[in-house]
Amino acid sequence: MAAGTDETAPGYEQARDELIEVVRRLEAGGTTLEESLALWERGEELAKVCRHWLEGARARLDAALAGPDGGSDGAEAGQGT
Repeated sequence: MAAGTDETAPGYEQARDELIEVVRRLEAGGTTLEESLALWERGEELAKVCRHWLEGARARLDAALAGPDGGSDGAEAGQGT
């Protein structure tokens, strides 16, 4: 997360669950245009939070897979040997 927003930004699971609820409410209809726009904007914010968490997780996985030598040449996938 960006500096200063860590305390207010939800975790991945919380953001995902709230995003699911936002989508359900939008799909159900019955909201005013203003309510729908507010829900859409909140959904965009939540999607950005989820994307940030997933990108961070991907970076951590990539770093772990690279190992201490700084890279993976695919030997683990059966190449080489």
